[in-house]
Amino acid sequence: MNMANSHLPSKALFDQWQALRGEQPRLRAREAAAQLAVSEAELLACRLGQGVLRLNPDWAQLLPALEKLGRVMVLTRNEHCVHERKGHYRETSVAANGRMGLVVSADIDLRLFLGEWASVFAVEDESPRGTLRSLQIFDQQGVAIHKVYLQDDSDLSAWQALLEQFQQAEQSADLALQPLAEKAPGKADSEIDSHSLREGWAALKDTHHFFALINKHGAQREQALRLAGSQWAEALPVQQLVSAMEQAASSELPIMVFVGNRHCIQIHSGPVANLRWVGDWFNVLDPEFNLHLHMPAVASLWRVRKPSTDGVITSLEAFDADGELIVQLFGARKPGVPELTGWTALVEALPVEA
Repeated sequence: MNMANSHLPSKALFDQWQALRGEQPRLRAREAAAQLAVSEAELLACRLGQGVLRLNPDWAQLLPALEKLGRVMVLTRNEHCVHERKGHYRETSVAANGRMGLVVSADIDLRLFLGEWASVFAVEDESPRGTLRSLQIFDQQGVAIHKVYLQDDSDLSAWQALLEQFQQAEQSADLALQPLAEKAPGKADSEIDSHSLREGWAALKDTHHFFALINKHGAQREQALRLAGSQWAEALPVQQLVSAMEQAASSELPIMVFVGNRHCIQIHSGPVANLRWVGDWFNVLDPEFNLHLHMPAVASLWRVRKPSTDGVITSLEAFDADGELIVQLFGARKPGVPELTGWTALVEALPVEA
């Protein structure tokens, strides 16, 4: 990220932002930050005292407190895909070491990697629809990790209590941002024991062990798919991602949609219905679930099969040109339950890449 303006006093940055908003009133904070060459967290920090309150990043206490807000909308995104889900925080837990967290409910389902969560702000913005209230969490680079938006039926008294309980005594705009560590160069295909990788893959009993398997072999995720062989992974034309979602929608087949970044994975489980293109963006626009996927960024798509004690689990995995995972699709299922036969049939019928 270009941090060229990071030395600016917060007042100067605030003035620049207001001027930009005057020129482009519909500009979102993420795009404004990019134009001003600062992080999105810095853009919020320059507004402290003007609809923005900095909170203590006490994740073990703060995250369970979100359950009291009632029905909310949660948003998690990466560079190419935005996942929005309405529901309730329930069964929120943080590991004793403070590095992992979970939110597990039928509507809001999150996997939280808390090690580099750095700052959190409560935000109140005025809009034609009224006051928009949100909790926004950022990493050590000032990049948004996860956001929680109150809804019309959220509990405002719980919101006020949360602000009082967690507000920082000193409302400092200093974020102590750190540069992102350079990604270690990956191994060449010839340096990876493909035979051993395939043996380990065939021996999987739980799909959650897949990450440990590829780490053991020093393989990047997409590289592992490429080396696994067609029994376990096959490249598909990228447009088959849209086709799969359209078929799932037309048959009312419940699916699981995973979208994440380095710090948070957000999951929707259930059917999708209202699919719509807006320019280059493919969208799900359902009452409880929205997805916004920038299709030109999808450089490759894979049909992936992983053995488990519940049978083979089949997924679609979309990657960008840098090999970063954008979105994953599964058939909706619970642990201990085999994959939906309708999902298996749908995915297995998709044509491979010519």
